[in-house]
Amino acid sequence: MLTLFHAPWSRSSRLVWLVEELGADCDIRYCDIVRGDGTGARDPGNPHPDGKVPALTHDGALITESGAIAVYLSGLYPQAGLGFPVGSTERGRLLTWMFWASGEMEPAFWSAISGEIDADPLARRRYDQVCDRLIEALWEGPWLMGDRFTVADVIIGSALMWGRRHLPDSPVFDRYIARLNQRPAKIRADARDGDVALTRAA
Repeated sequence: MLTLFHAPWSRSSRLVWLVEELGADCDIRYCDIVRGDGTGARDPGNPHPDGKVPALTHDGALITESGAIAVYLSGLYPQAGLGFPVGSTERGRLLTWMFWASGEMEPAFWSAISGEIDADPLARRRYDQVCDRLIEALWEGPWLMGDRFTVADVIIGSALMWGRRHLPDSPVFDRYIARLNQRPAKIRADARDGDVALTRAA
């Protein structure tokens, strides 16, 4: 039994999207979280040790962190073609994107959002390197790993959609985001994401 603990319009929204892409038999458990503006509250029914989302339970096992959940789920549904088998060199490339997203891309984006890149040359260089790497990969496209849409496009693509205004002006980003938003699974996931107010009222 797969259960995804999800708070609407949060980092777990990308896992709702992934569930739709995979066609996974997964129960979406809507819960509240403490948000950055101080609203919300920790949900006692959420098993995440920090009270955050996403959290996934599978037959008693608990998996947290978006990248870990994404790799885990894509491995459970290999027929969806969003991952690669163990031992494949393509899997190595995919894992590189997944770990780079959390280790390099997201910190660089946060430095742009906070304004750090305007004051710190090292932060600016890191941010520029991240943007250049994305543009280089997507210039070849249409997806991060070429012709094949993978779980990396869900994780990285969702971050680009969320933070588009903090990225450089580039038709490469605009075309990529447009392709992502046209995917039927993304459309279904947006409809399934949920409403924050209704979740808190439940």
